[in-house]
Order: sequence, then C-alpha cells, then structure tokens
Amino acid sequence: MTEIINKIAFTPERLEKANEMIARYPEGKQKSAIMPIMHLAQEQFAWMSQSVMDYVAELLEIQPIEVYEVATFYTMFHLEPVGKHVIEYCRTGPCVLMGGEEVYDHLQQKLGIKKGQTTSDGLFTLKEVECLAACGWGPCFQIREQYYLHLNNQKVDEIIDELSK
Repeated sequence: MTEIINKIAFTPERLEKANEMIARYPEGKQKSAIMPIMHLAQEQFAWMSQSVMDYVAELLEIQPIEVYEVATFYTMFHLEPVGKHVIEYCRTGPCVLMGGEEVYDHLQQKLGIKKGQTTSDGLFTLKEVECLAACGWGPCFQIREQYYLHLNNQKVDEIIDELSK
C-alpha cells in the first residue's frame, strides 16, 4: 500500500516573504527570523503541527527542537487545530478583579465550550493566556490582532453574535 504524504510548503508569495525576512540577518544568524517565520507559517497553516515546525526549521537551517522550544513557550502559537476565531482571554489578577471570572464564565456558557476547546461548528476556540498587557482595560480578550476591552456579558454577546455571521 502506498501512503501519500502531503509536503508542507509555503505558497510562492509567502516563501518570497520568508526569504526576505531571513535575508535581514547576517549569514549564520538566520535563526533570528524564527518568530516572524513562525507567524507566517501559522497564518498559512492555522496551527503549528510537527510537520509545519519541521518545515520552519528546514527553512532556517536549524534543528527542529529549536522551533519546538519557541512554539511551546509562547501562547500565541497553536499546537493543535483551532477554530476560525481564537479567543485568547486573560485570566490574571487585574482582569479577575475587574469582573473577568463572571465574563469568562458567561463566554464559556455562550459558546458551550471550556478553555482549550473548539465549538462544533469550528468557529471559536477558547485559549487562556497569562496576560494581554491591557491591565487597565480589563476584563479583555484578543482575537488575532484585535483587542476587546472593558468586557461585560452584553459586550461578549454582541462580539460573538457579530463574529458568528
């Protein structure tokens, strides 16, 4: 039986962008491009599977473990498949003091999932993060580059309803 293996590869446009990023660094220092290349990879592949991380290592001419270390350290990299909208919500003290627990409980009830889970329609994944550096505007969550601040249950409902369309 022949097994077909799909080769992980950037689109030509992304590969060109990756090569431009790598070229910013002196020869032998291409590892310095690891974070932007990993972001580029996650944009295309949605999550950092082992195959994707191996591909990044190959592009940078480094050991795969060097990519795994970065991927497992930073919460912005998804190590499992995720929904279309990854809601990264802050569970640290300032957000909790500003009503975050109530808001996040409501968010979980609204979506019918717990942290680390994805809705059955594949639209939302909840991801708990240590801090979003928006302590004065909590409770908050982030979806891609967009921050949602001063959250309450009504705002959460409006955001989820809008993203569900």
